[in-house]
Amino acid sequence: MSSYLDFEKSIKQIDDDIANAKIKGDEHAVEILNKNLEKEIVKVYKNLNEYQRLQLARHPDRPYAIDYIRLFMVDAYEIHGDRAFRDDPAIVCYIGYIGGKKAMVIGEQKGRGTKNKLRRNFGMPHPEGYRKALRAAKLAEKFNLPILFLIDTPGAYPGVGAEERGQSEAIARNLFEFATLKIPTVAVVIGEGGSGGALAIGVADKLAMMKNSVFSVISPEGCAAILWNDPSKQEQATKAMKITADDLKNLKLIDDVINEPVNGAHRDKENASKELANYFVSKLQSL
Repeated sequence: MSSYLDFEKSIKQIDDDIANAKIKGDEHAVEILNKNLEKEIVKVYKNLNEYQRLQLARHPDRPYAIDYIRLFMVDAYEIHGDRAFRDDPAIVCYIGYIGGKKAMVIGEQKGRGTKNKLRRNFGMPHPEGYRKALRAAKLAEKFNLPILFLIDTPGAYPGVGAEERGQSEAIARNLFEFATLKIPTVAVVIGEGGSGGALAIGVADKLAMMKNSVFSVISPEGCAAILWNDPSKQEQATKAMKITADDLKNLKLIDDVINEPVNGAHRDKENASKELANYFVSKLQSL
């Protein structure tokens, strides 16, 4: 069952009308309503503000790293563990084929449903997750495989155990090591890019963002709490922080913006994955 944001209420109404028309077997009404739905989607998504894009970046139906991997990767084989402490499910690593080219994909995974979210720690990696990412990257370098990094995290996990096991050192080590990899690397923000947690797998030859993703040093709620002592001013903070893909492209902090389907990646995962895969393959040729 689809989830709808506040600004998608008009779309929800038409979706409900279509479902009712299908139950009644009224094909003519379904045809008309589908045309109305297409027009309404274009109208709603044409002029999204910064806060609405933030909401889309966090949309519960938005494709996560494993969704993209399943959609565009052939013969995918998962790599587990950092060979030091444990396997962190918040980071996933896969070897396989993308567009006929053998590659390594390293991504942050949030998880769906309460049980899976807890297992994936809401997409907030521990230091062993970043060490797993480094191990996979070095493996890719050894066998001359290009890497696609998929960034999607609120931030690195700030728990006591993570700090005890060297969270900041693990992030710093990845920044240092990934800067000197001798293979083509492409990093893409597919949802949220949260501070050091995103940077830890974001050092690459090319850094891009999906159209409705965000990248920031702190969450808008955290920014509002610090600046105005009022987390409810998150919409004002989102606009001031310039965290959307278009803002960061204009500021020359990222290389490219990857277009999503007009109705957003969460409503058309297949075409969103094609856009992402095509971008990766095209950048490999130029790199």
